[in-house]
Formats: sequence, structure tokens, C-alpha cells
Amino acid sequence: MKGDYDIIVIGGGLAGLTAANRLAANGRKVLLAEQHFQIGGLAAWFKRKSHVFDVSLHGFPVGMKKSFRKYWGKEYSDRIEQVRGIRFDNPQFSLQTTFDTTDFSRIMNEHFNVPPETVKAFFDELARMNYYDDQSLTTRELFQKFFPGNKAVWRLLMEPITYANGSTLDEPAISYGIVFGNFMSQGVFTFVGGTDLLMTMMAETLRGNGVDVETSARVEKILVDKGHVKGAVINGEEIGARAVVSNGNIVSTVKELVGSEYFSDAFLSGFGENVRLSNSSSQVYMGIKPGEKLDYIGDLLFTSTYPEFDAEALCAADITSRTYSVYYPSIRPGSDQYTIVASMNAKIADWEGLDKEAYRRAKQAMIEDTLNAVETYVPNIRQITDYTEAATPRTFERYTLHKNGASFGTKFQGLKYSMDLHKEIGGLFHCGSVGIIMSGWLGTVNYGVIAANDVEKYLFDA
Repeated sequence: MKGDYDIIVIGGGLAGLTAANRLAANGRKVLLAEQHFQIGGLAAWFKRKSHVFDVSLHGFPVGMKKSFRKYWGKEYSDRIEQVRGIRFDNPQFSLQTTFDTTDFSRIMNEHFNVPPETVKAFFDELARMNYYDDQSLTTRELFQKFFPGNKAVWRLLMEPITYANGSTLDEPAISYGIVFGNFMSQGVFTFVGGTDLLMTMMAETLRGNGVDVETSARVEKILVDKGHVKGAVINGEEIGARAVVSNGNIVSTVKELVGSEYFSDAFLSGFGENVRLSNSSSQVYMGIKPGEKLDYIGDLLFTSTYPEFDAEALCAADITSRTYSVYYPSIRPGSDQYTIVASMNAKIADWEGLDKEAYRRAKQAMIEDTLNAVETYVPNIRQITDYTEAATPRTFERYTLHKNGASFGTKFQGLKYSMDLHKEIGGLFHCGSVGIIMSGWLGTVNYGVIAANDVEKYLFDA
């Protein structure tokens, strides 16, 4: 780590990694400072026994193929392949889909008796949506317009997106429509080789482009002088920089890394009123014994025992809904690994007050409840599993430093404040999982590009 850079990027999530890569490819001197011992943010992985576990859901739209090819290289885009099937199983319906417009149109027509012209009109409206549109229409109102009272269709359309970014029926329809419309293009895709290979490739690309990639590098303060950033304090050392890009939580960036005293009253007033953290997640990881196999049960399974879609129920401590990411050997060619990751939306309030022993018991209870639930799809799961582990909102807060372990950043209204940081403090930029439409792998990669372009303009004009 040198004493001075053009840009310091704080945090090695996909947005920060992409911003750093773009800036370095343009000839800028870039430091990427990641407080964890590995890069990736929530696109993380860990190894236990012989198992490699991927933390984030292994599904993103086909647009990721274009973004990877354009901003990282063909060797990345060539590894993106479509998953075979998405499965839904709940009290209202049970079905499998390729999760694209054609198949969803067929399902809504044949399974839910929605007229083809209504389905087409719905998808046409989604296609016209832009993030700068009027935000007054809620997703609930959008669904009521096209599928009045049809709660089963609402669940089909909404539940996967809530798992992807924490959105609810009462948030702006554009925040739903843009994300859902991206998936409806050609379905759900994944990165063949796993998150561990992806992060290894990215680290090599970054270093090849001249980025100083520093892990276990905790940024303690962003330094500001006369309305402009001048660097950051990292592990107690002051490092100079002409610009700083924070890939950290927007609330922590403003209130802790910079400090409220550097922002205008107007900004802080709107920030406090409109920037709301999204909820977090819990996960249970299951490793299948070497030599054992899983029959194909789907790549992503959206399951629930709750009567109908309810965003609050998805986050409840009493878990009724789980999404299973099933990893077959085809995900990591050449291996014989099978793993299952169960993901549940959650709230840190249900976990943060527990003492050490109560916390341990609650995690073990979540593992046991999840194994019971998995038995519906894999009856012998207990016999063929040799490792289990659980993560909670406290886990995510510990490893990412996101307030409340917010795995989906902020709600839609936070996007304006994220994008406007440089208007308050010269050279200060933000990117990451924020504003819902910038969440998930595709959204964060693209936001990293946007941030890099803004930094280049600032440095050019300075």
C-alpha cells in the first residue's frame, strides 16, 4: 500500500471491484481497500471440510453476460450459463419454470387463466419503465391493475424478486418492474466455476491492471478538506487520494466514514427522512458427503408454507419461507460436490439481543428446522449431509460492516442520495447494493461502471 493514489475504493463487493477495474484500465492509480480477508462482499464463499459454499444466490439476468464481457472480459462472460429450472412450491401452486417471458406468459395463461392480452399488456408496461419515472404507483397497485385480487399470480411474480432485493408490494412499481423485467428477458443465469473461481479471476485481473488490492484493510475515516476528499485513514495510516469511491453501506459512509458535519442541512434532512436500510438474510449451508449424490430437484426452489405472499412473513423469526440454491457438480466442473444453501429474508432485531449461548441455540434450531423442511425434497438429507452451518444478520454485519447486516442495501429512495454524494463533497462517490434496482450481481456491477464514469469526469474537470 503506497502513500498516495488517484482513487481509493472502499470495499470489494462487485460494484467496488468493477469501479476499481474500470478506473485502473483507464490508467488511474487505484487502491482497493477491503476490510475482510477476502474480496467479494456478499458475493462471497467459504470452505469447510471438502465443501465450498457460495453465499449469494446463484442467479442473475442474462444482462450479466453483456456486462461481464464489456467490463471484465470474454473469459468471464463465457462462463455464464442458464440454469435449468426454477421451482415454486407453496400452498397456492407448485410448478417449474425457465423464468422467462414466454414461459411465464404460458403459466399465467394456462395455470392461472389470465387472458393472453392481459399478460402481454403487463409485460409491455414493464418494458416501458425507467428508474427516473414517476414513483407514485406501487407494485400492489400495478398488480391490482392487471391481476385484480389474484393473489396466486401476485406471489408468482413477486416472491423471487423479494428474495433478490427485499422489495415489497408497497414500494414503487418501477423498483419491481425494472428488476423483474431484466430476468424476464431470457431467464436466470449463473457463473460456472463458482464464486471462488470468479473472485480468484477478478483479483488476478485487478492486479494485472495495476490495482493495489489490499485485504484486511479497514478504512476508518474518509478525509475531507475544504469541501473535497483528500484521502482516507486505513488501518491507522493516512493515505492520500484525489477521489474516494465507497462500496460500503451508504448510511455508514455518510455518518461514520465521513461525518454528518461535512454535509449540508438540506442533504441530511432528506437523507434521514428517505434513506431506509433494507432487511437482511439468514442462511443454512448443507454439504453432501463425498460419494453421495442429489437427484435433480431444481436449481432454485422458492418454497413456503405461508398461505399467500407476504413480505413481512418472509422476514419473520418464525420461518415459513425458504429459497434453496442447489449446487450440483456441473456448477464446478471436475468436482463431485453437491451443496444446498437455504436463504431466508430476516431482521437483525430478532437476533441482536441474544447472548452467546442463546444465539448458538437459535442458530442450531434454524439448522434443524431447515433440515426438516429440506426432507420434503430430499428425504434422506440428514443421512447424506456431513456438514451444516448457519449465518444470520449478525454474521452479515460482522463480515460486511453493513448496518443491520443489510444484505439488500437501501430502499429505492436511497439511490438519489448515493448518486448525489459528489455534489456535497467533491471527489466522494458511492456504489453498491442501493436503491433496489442497483442490487444483485447485475445491478451492482453496472453501478460500479456508473461510479467509475462519474469519477473520471470529476478528475478530468478538476
